[in-house]
Amino acid sequence: MTANATNGFLLRSGEWHNHFQLNPLSIVVVNLMPTKEATERQFLTQFNQLDHDVDITFIYPATHHFKGTPFSVISRVYQSLVEIEGQTFDGVIITGAPVEQLPFQQVDYWEEFQTICDWAERHAHQTLLECWAAQAGLYHDFAITKHPVNHKIFGIYQADQLAPELANDFGAGGLLKMPQSRHTNSDIDPQRLPGDLQIVASNNQIGPLILQSNQHHRTYITGHPEYEVDTLASEYYRDRKKRLPIRQPLHYFNHNGEINFSWKTSSNIIYQNWLHAFALQKVGN
Repeated sequence: MTANATNGFLLRSGEWHNHFQLNPLSIVVVNLMPTKEATERQFLTQFNQLDHDVDITFIYPATHHFKGTPFSVISRVYQSLVEIEGQTFDGVIITGAPVEQLPFQQVDYWEEFQTICDWAERHAHQTLLECWAAQAGLYHDFAITKHPVNHKIFGIYQADQLAPELANDFGAGGLLKMPQSRHTNSDIDPQRLPGDLQIVASNNQIGPLILQSNQHHRTYITGHPEYEVDTLASEYYRDRKKRLPIRQPLHYFNHNGEINFSWKTSSNIIYQNWLHAFALQKVGN
């Protein structure tokens, strides 16, 4: 199947080519990452490998003060919530963002983030929030706070506990693996989860990897399953060049110094399961 872009930098530059589709699923990606083109490519490439056609529309937070890409360029290439707020979509994805060390209320687009979350509940079947967006969504939906960690959570982490219904997908040994890259962790007590929040997959060292809320129609993913094979390496060498305190990403390089792309299958299953959650609803409409 194929993933088409309705807008974005890669479509505009001709780096991504659309193909004929039949009744595709419609997905909004709120791209909060500073590496706009790389993030577009990650999601388009990822969904291009799955068994549903998808149309991806990229949007941006209009209240954000962009440092790299000029606002005038973003507004021409992406859409804002105001431009699509009357439409309905099958799914919404909100990416991570390099603002995790700020209190939520100090993020310049915090109010807009909350508005997008509330809009998504009314205008999409399911929402998927990743990394910072997952932490922010847990705070917005359940008042779950976050705290800084002593050392950056950085590398590939495997699920030690997995919901029984996923055992057949990932294997009884918990073979779900996921890239992580963050300086904070959410304050989640597995024994006292608020509302209908459920932990789907977790790691003994860093806690939940995937959580879900049926009430809010949301999946919260604490890492970056969309990451390409060399994304963590790029972050690692970037931080070393800046002389920032950084350790090699765990379980990422093998003994020869080569990258072990161990999370590829897991990522495919994660996104495929998410699409299945609302693909049947589209067929029934």
